Parts: sequence; C-alpha cells; structure tokens
Amino acid sequence: MQSQDDSAATGAPLGKADEQGSEAVDYPQADEPKLTVAAVARRLGVAPATLRTWDRRYGLGPSDHTTGRHRRYGSEDIARLEHMQRALLRGASPAEAARYARSTTAPPASSAPEPAVPAGGDAEPVLQSGVLSGSDRPIEVAGSRGGRGLRLAGAGPRARGLGSAVLGLDSWSAQHLMIESIEAEGVATTWLEVVQPVLRAVVERRQRTGSGAEVVQLLVDSVSTALRAVLASAPAPSNSRPVLLASVPGEVQELELIALAAALATQGVGHRLFGPALQPEGLDAAVRRCVPVAVVVWSEQASYASPQLVAGVHSTRRRVRAFAAGGGWAAESLPAQVELLGPLDRAVERLSTVALGEQRPS
Repeated sequence: MQSQDDSAATGAPLGKADEQGSEAVDYPQADEPKLTVAAVARRLGVAPATLRTWDRRYGLGPSDHTTGRHRRYGSEDIARLEHMQRALLRGASPAEAARYARSTTAPPASSAPEPAVPAGGDAEPVLQSGVLSGSDRPIEVAGSRGGRGLRLAGAGPRARGLGSAVLGLDSWSAQHLMIESIEAEGVATTWLEVVQPVLRAVVERRQRTGSGAEVVQLLVDSVSTALRAVLASAPAPSNSRPVLLASVPGEVQELELIALAAALATQGVGHRLFGPALQPEGLDAAVRRCVPVAVVVWSEQASYASPQLVAGVHSTRRRVRAFAAGGGWAAESLPAQVELLGPLDRAVERLSTVALGEQRPS
C-alpha cells in the first residue's frame, strides 16, 4: 500500500485539500463521462455516506476532482467499488474487500494515494449487505453478538455473505451466491454449510426480536429459486423408476425437500416432487401411476408426521421402498418397513444407491 510519503517521493499529486486549506488539484479530464457521488450511490444501491467512508478509510474514492471540489467517478473508480461490494457480499471483511478491489482493478496513474488501512478490527467499518453506516457505528451485522443481527459464529464466508444479503433484502445477491456455491461445492454441501446456518440464524433472530419476517421469507424464496434453477437445468435422469418426494399435508415449508430433489437431480436420479398440498389419496394415486422405486415422505413438524401416512405407501405392481425424512419423525414410531433418512448428504447417497442400483459405481 502506498503512503502519502511514498506519493510525495514519486511526485504523485495528492488531489485533496489539506487541513490548512490548500487548493484541490485539478486532474486532466478524460473523454469518458464522470459520475457524481449521488449517481454512483444509486448505481450501487448504497448510501452516499458509504462511498465517502470507503474513500476516507480505504482509498476507493474518485480519481478526478473537478474545480469546486465536486467528486466525479470514472469507469475504473466504479469498477473498484463494484469489486469491493461483491467481495463484501461474499463474506470478506471491509479491509479484505478493499485490498481485493484495489488489486483487481488498478487505479489510474494520477489517482490519489491510498490511505492506510486502520490496524485492528475495531476501527474498521462494519457490514450489512455491503452497505456501511454513515456514522461509522455498527449496524445490523452478520455474526455479531446480541443486538438485532444474525448470530453466525463459526460460519464460512459464503454463509456470512448470504446472511448479509438477506439482511439487506438483496434477493439478487442471495440467489447468485447460492448458485455460485452450488456450482463450486454441490447442493448438499451448500445446504448443510451455507443455507442451514443462515436459516437457523434468521429464525432465531425472528424469535429473539419479534421482527424480521420479511428476512425469513426472502431467504426461503431466494434459496428455493436457486434450487429450482438446478432442477430446471439438471441432466436427463439415469433411473427408469423415479423417486417420489412428497411433504406431509399441513407442512408450510418444503425447502429441504426441494434441496433433496435438486441434489438427486445433479446425481442423475429422476424424481417426482410434490408439495404439502398433496393429500393422502393424491399420494396413493401418484404412487400407482409413477410406480416409483422409492417414496420419501418429508415432515419437519412432529404434529404432522403421521406414521399411518408413510405406512400406507404401496404399489400394486412392483415393490416400492418407503422412507421418512425431516426432523418431525421419530424412528421408534415408524413401521418396520419404513427407513428414516439422515442428513441431506447421507439421504442423497442412500436414495441414489436405491434408485440407480447396479448402474451406480461402487
């Protein structure tokens, strides 16, 4: 990082008025259009005070100050800010994000020097959806203790990024963070290490503060959208008989079941997915028509987990394996012929073995 002493040694202009009132340096104007602070703030979806904080603390300000000290951002300035924001949404600290932004997009030769990054975490601004508070005081921070933030102790960068995005009600970033994680780590790992920690945190926050219903709903919708995108782009299934997936009647959420369907689809396991609106007679009819190799009945709430429902799974032509999944089931209450599935990764492995059989390598 270049200090002001280094800048003076190399002859680079400082470009800002000092405390004694020296005049700002006018840089040569390029042909490209320059944007004001307000215009860049609107473009990035942040407050103007955030841009001033990024400039003051991390040197990510405009490289051109026009006469009258109006701040104008060029294309490279804006590119640095966009890299900064993307890094923040992926869980980087502000200092890390700023270093990444500066290294990814080199500043123009006539740009102002980079102020030194404050040492120690306490002096750094804090993050909520890539937006810093204008007063530099902490605002709702993913992973903070107490307050109204998310408690994500021990969570990885992707989970912190997803938490920051949903706190800011940024569904676009939440969905794309999900897609990136699925492409890099797979559906099961993304569910267990990214979605579940954030889902627990937003539900805990809702219970603790009595607010945040919109955060929970946006998270559920964003994750569901990303998972269904996986389903829509999955390869053709390899199994001749599908796995039938259904929620018990009365359940209001089916997110984990959708994740199971998406994880199976990426393994080439064909399925039929039904939501909680499907009544027992509909499930019975679907089993008869699809002749599935396995039926998975999912329940998260014990009050809806009826052993009679899963015990009634049958086929008149070929044997169907019956499975129960979700936290609502108690193993001791299930009929002997019904197998209780474990966490998502193990459930995918077990169902893939059943569905693909000898087609699946040992």
